[in-house]
Amino acid sequence: MMHDIFGQDSSLTDAAALQDWNAVQMGVLAHAAVTADHLGAVLKSAPEFALAHAIKGLSLLMLGRRELLPTAQEALRDAKAQYEGALPRERKYVDALENWLAGRPSQAIRRMEEVLDMFPQDTLAMKLSHGIRFILGDPEGMRASVERVIPAYAPDHAGRGYLLGCHSFSLEETGEFERAANAGRQALWMAPDDAWGLHAVAHVHDMTGNAKSGLEWLHGREEAWAHCNNFRYHVWWHKALMHLDLGQMDEALALYDTEVRKDKTDDYRDISNATSLLARLELEGVNAGTRWEELSELCANRTEDGSLIFADLHYLLALTGHRKEDAHKLVQRIHADAEQGGSEACERMGNPGCAAADGLEAFGDGNYKSAFNHLSAARGGMQLAGGSHAQRDVFERITIDAGLRAGQLDAVEAILDDRRAKRGGAEDNYALARRTLIAEGRNAPGAASVPAE
Repeated sequence: MMHDIFGQDSSLTDAAALQDWNAVQMGVLAHAAVTADHLGAVLKSAPEFALAHAIKGLSLLMLGRRELLPTAQEALRDAKAQYEGALPRERKYVDALENWLAGRPSQAIRRMEEVLDMFPQDTLAMKLSHGIRFILGDPEGMRASVERVIPAYAPDHAGRGYLLGCHSFSLEETGEFERAANAGRQALWMAPDDAWGLHAVAHVHDMTGNAKSGLEWLHGREEAWAHCNNFRYHVWWHKALMHLDLGQMDEALALYDTEVRKDKTDDYRDISNATSLLARLELEGVNAGTRWEELSELCANRTEDGSLIFADLHYLLALTGHRKEDAHKLVQRIHADAEQGGSEACERMGNPGCAAADGLEAFGDGNYKSAFNHLSAARGGMQLAGGSHAQRDVFERITIDAGLRAGQLDAVEAILDDRRAKRGGAEDNYALARRTLIAEGRNAPGAASVPAE
């Protein structure tokens, strides 16, 4: 019996195929651009390896694109054809793919947790559980999953650094900022290419309103994310946000042009980086120029996707105010999916999707009172949209600015207070500027705060 890099039994019998498989696993952990090449090599040399087919299918589902579903179904078919020859641990990955294709990614998480029950040192299962929980907006689950397997990892385990990177991110998302920063630094020390751990520390700086230290953290560490797939654009996005918070708008726009949108893809993760950055800039009065045109054209082609509400809401950012017919078409489709139900994706179209989409459309139309009412109604469920606190903050900012423009000063102040509490008592320059606007609004002659409806 052969063993993989994490010490797990493998049904592979060819040493070269195992070497490629180990590279696949390490590539998944490091978000490496070469991972797909290694996976292709495994599938070519060992087509009987069900686990590789399952990882292909799961990776496709994580891309959140409806047109990739048939290819993911083919991967499941190929995996099931080799199911009997797979080890019990490997079969769980196939089952996870089947669960997700049936519309229940939470069941796919359960399959990965079942692997970890028996094989806590299977770092690939840990990473997949972590990643799917991230998509579903489950930070407490991310943290619990990682923390229950940490004791099984010896200091020399090949996956320990990446495990700590996942722990860092889950700590940050659950409000343990100091511990998160320490874990992320240790992760990068153990695994210098752990871009996830590095970016977790960037998240800490974002949440604690310390953009200057955040830039210092990222400066000189570019090699930690240079090897990445499109995740590298997301790390550059973090750097751009730090410049924005410091009022360095030209620097933020330059990073948008040279790094964040270096490649004009329509991957929803790249679109979310771009649309959320431009939206933040425009809230600060910066004219994004023609940059919206490229994004809105791409997003107009994604209105019927419906794979992830997180993606749809970011597509909507590019359409509202720019291509209103397409924006309304997307909002209608979100409502239709919510009414249809039948999958966890549709459940999230209903909550928080419908209210959030209605609010964003109203904001783009300049109807700020309606926008504030809808977006405020969505706030309680926005965690379910998935992504991170930092990513979802663009919707929080639009909610706050809608409220300010509608004169809802007391309600906006309450949101800012809640936002500050979730950030450990820290405030960034965005929040401080809005508090100044509230004070000015209250001190204006004849001013009166309008209660939220």
